[in-house]
Amino acid sequence: MSGIRVAVFPAAGLGTRFLPATKAQPKEMLPLVDRPLIQYVVEEARDAGIARIVIVTGRGKNAIEDHFDTSFELEKMLEEKGKNGLLDEIREVSELIPVAYVRQKQALGLGHAVLQARDLVGREPFAVMLGDDIVDADEPCIGQMMRLYERRGNPVIALQEVPREETRQYGIVDGEKIEDRVVAIRDMVEKPAPDKAPSNLAIIGRYLLPPEIFDILEQTAPEVGGEIQLTSALKTLLSRGPIDGYLFEGKRYDAGDKLGFLKATVEFALKRKDLGGPFRTYLKGLKLDS
Repeated sequence: MSGIRVAVFPAAGLGTRFLPATKAQPKEMLPLVDRPLIQYVVEEARDAGIARIVIVTGRGKNAIEDHFDTSFELEKMLEEKGKNGLLDEIREVSELIPVAYVRQKQALGLGHAVLQARDLVGREPFAVMLGDDIVDADEPCIGQMMRLYERRGNPVIALQEVPREETRQYGIVDGEKIEDRVVAIRDMVEKPAPDKAPSNLAIIGRYLLPPEIFDILEQTAPEVGGEIQLTSALKTLLSRGPIDGYLFEGKRYDAGDKLGFLKATVEFALKRKDLGGPFRTYLKGLKLDS
């Protein structure tokens, strides 16, 4: 069984949940403490052993490319001022992992975005990782999924239990738990009402997919608004063979949501050696009852 070597990062969305902050900057570049959201997910891919990534961008997303590129002027200035710690951090960002870019000219859905990466991925299995989902885990979430893929050989979708009243915010799976953290998926429903949801197992933004998904996406009919949905293609893939759902270890933050972003900011700041102590003291002093 060949390993997963490449990950696709769809980053062409309009970021409407964070307007007006995302009117002129990519939502993927919103800072979580002192690093942009997308960097956390890129580091997760690198730490899991993925060798290269493909970022699907769109109009107004140049800041993403600039962030992972070398900045000669900034490096020279930091070097001249003797700020070697910052210099090392800046250089580390541009040396994280080889990156290729492809444009999605119109925001026509997640499935359409993934399809744009077809030529850069080639005919090999690959990961899809969404920058909205930040997973804090001892072992990278995508790495946990890669171990399952190498053991069982099926496509893998990350799952998380959510409160029943939140099912309309997610793709929800119907399935049977076949071993610890592994669910054999029977069906997928996009954003069902709580009383219509087959379970409370929600699809989270991590996928391991075979190259055949590109052929399926190409033949998937657009839905309302002309969008090609990845879930629709996954249902077709499921009709052809098994797909494993994986209840990953770790804590997931929906950083594409304002409240989720704030929760992640607080908890990631508290974990920092340089910020945790003073920030905790500050929080304890707040009058939260008023």
